[in-house]
Amino acid sequence: MPARHFDRELARAARRAADLRQSEVGAALGVSNSAVANWEAGHSAPDPETLPAYAAALRRGVDELFPRAGLPDLTDLRCDAGLYRAQTPAVIGTKSAGPVAGAERGERRLKDHYVPLLAARYGVSEAELRRAQERSIAAAEGEKRGGVEQGTPAAAPGRPPETLAEKINFIFERSYPGPHGPPSDAEITTEVNGHLGKEILTEKDFRDLRTGATQTAAPGVLSALAEVVGVSEMYFQSDEAVAAQVYEGLKLLAAARQGAIGRVKARGLGPQGMSPRMMALVTELAAELAQKEAEERK
Repeated sequence: MPARHFDRELARAARRAADLRQSEVGAALGVSNSAVANWEAGHSAPDPETLPAYAAALRRGVDELFPRAGLPDLTDLRCDAGLYRAQTPAVIGTKSAGPVAGAERGERRLKDHYVPLLAARYGVSEAELRRAQERSIAAAEGEKRGGVEQGTPAAAPGRPPETLAEKINFIFERSYPGPHGPPSDAEITTEVNGHLGKEILTEKDFRDLRTGATQTAAPGVLSALAEVVGVSEMYFQSDEAVAAQVYEGLKLLAAARQGAIGRVKARGLGPQGMSPRMMALVTELAAELAQKEAEERK
C-alpha cells in the first residue's frame, strides 16, 4: 500500500511556521499534546486516518505535507477521507465493516450498491474508487505469488521512474489529475488493442505490467501504449536502449561531418540499428547541420 509518508521534522517545522503550540494541534485533532510531542520526537506516528486533519490543522495541504508515492488503493482513499474502518458500516448500511475490510485486503470486490455510497463519503468518483479497488486486489494477488508485487510500484520522490511499472504509474499519476483519475486497466487494454488492430493485450497482461509482475510486453504493445497515453515510444524503453539510439545518432552526425552520411544510411548503424523514426530524425538533423556549415563557409 502506498501509504502517505510522515516526516516528523517537516511536521514540526510546519507547526512552528504556523505559530501553533503542540497543545493547539492536539486540540484540533482530539488528541493530547503529549501525543503530538511523541509524533514530532519520532517515538510514535499518527494514524493514517488523522493525516488529512493533521495537515489542515497545520494549514498545509495533505499532499504537500504528507506525500504519497504512487496511486491510492481502497485503504488510502478511506484514510484520506479521515475515516476509520470501524466507521464504514454507517456509510454503507451494514452491521459490520466486513465488506470494506474484505475489499481493502483484496479478498473480494465491493457489492455494486456500496460503491456510490463509499465514493460519495470518500470524496472521489465511482470510477476512481473502482480503480483503487483493483489496486487492492492486484496487491493481494502479488502477495499470493510470493511478494512479486507489493502495491503499485512508483519511483521514489525526486528520482525519475526506471522500471516499466514505475514508468506506467508515473504517467498515470501525472497525466490524469482531477476527480476522474487515470483510465482503468480494462479501458487501457481496449485502447491498446484498438491501436494494434487485434486482441493482443489482455486486462491481466496490462495489470501485470503496471504492477511489476512482468517486465516485458508482447511486440507492438508498448508502441501502442505510448500512442494511447501520448508519450514518445522511447519513454517505455530501457535506459540502455535509449542510450544506444542516442549513441548511434551521434555516430551518424559524426559521419555527416566527414561526408560519409550516404554510406552510413545505406548500411545502417550498430548491431541493432535504429528505428525508422529515429533514423529519419537524425538524418534530418544531420542535413540541417551540413547546410548550416556550408552557409558558414560561404
